[in-house]
Amino acid sequence: MPNVGSAHAKQQRGPAATTPRPAGFLFPLAPGCLSRLAPMVRKLLLASPRGYCAGVERAVETVERALELHGSPVYVRKEIVHNLHVVRDLQERGAVFVEDEHDVPVGATMVLSAHGVAPVVRTNADARSLRTIDATCPLVTKVHVQARRYAEAGYFVILIGHEGHEEVVGTMGEIPGQIALVESVEDVGKLSFPDGTKLAYVTQTTLSVDETLVVITALRDRYPEIRAPQREDICYATSNRQWAVKEMLDEIQVLLVIGSKNSSNSNRLVEVALTHGVRAHLIDDETGIAEGWFEDAEVVGITSGASAPEKLVQRVCEWFRARGVTDISAHRFVEEDIEFRLPVELRRELALAAEQE
Repeated sequence: MPNVGSAHAKQQRGPAATTPRPAGFLFPLAPGCLSRLAPMVRKLLLASPRGYCAGVERAVETVERALELHGSPVYVRKEIVHNLHVVRDLQERGAVFVEDEHDVPVGATMVLSAHGVAPVVRTNADARSLRTIDATCPLVTKVHVQARRYAEAGYFVILIGHEGHEEVVGTMGEIPGQIALVESVEDVGKLSFPDGTKLAYVTQTTLSVDETLVVITALRDRYPEIRAPQREDICYATSNRQWAVKEMLDEIQVLLVIGSKNSSNSNRLVEVALTHGVRAHLIDDETGIAEGWFEDAEVVGITSGASAPEKLVQRVCEWFRARGVTDISAHRFVEEDIEFRLPVELRRELALAAEQE
């Protein structure tokens, strides 16, 4: 069963997992033309849950509210979340995305992305007198805290993750010299530690559940005494979206995953389908679709990564409607009810602004 969370506040932006309603064609058609088109596929199935998770919801709203409070520009270190459309929308509202905190003018407002940062970033920000708002996903923060606690207790930490991913860079920066990265079973075989070394592991939050289990099994087989987190690190949204895709693979011939190429959790959704023998394609939006993908397909599945807004799903549905597809339905309905509070720095500023009104 999926991990849909235990909190009761509903997300406002997504995932909207109900069957989409016609909202006008994105591609102009002559009156009556739709009924004369032979549909390119028989049916679309929409995965549920899909799209925005609570951490992305929180991060995007953080930038929006910071812009309301401080006006433009508000600087954002790295992409707030890994989605091209989200970044562009926020840029249009006045957000300025930078690669490094040193690129932010002294004394300006800077938002840290949902993927987290190493402590040195905060040190550098303080040295530049930046007004820093930390939009790190609380689930990523949990991994950082766990890694620090392990190190403080004398453990050497093994991080399962993808080299170069921002979340991995941040986690490793928490305990430099006391942490090593592994990406595969082969990497586990290359590890070597002095006798008596106490080991523990943590994982990146956006990994494939199945592939991570294989690596964890290899670690436990080689190091039976290795310490595991009390609760798994892969986030509820990543697990739920992978579960939702697996549940409909027997009914579809092609899966479209809406998400950006640098989105780890979106890429994992593609891998889930491919591993089970179902063709899958990662697209930013409907402009990335090729009609040739569906020549021998009757049912196409659609899902979206945790940083992809629901409007992109609707646009893809309209692309199919414009080509005669009318049977579009949710595979099933699963509602996630987890919500994270805005960063404490932002809550304080909002409260102060409300008092001054």
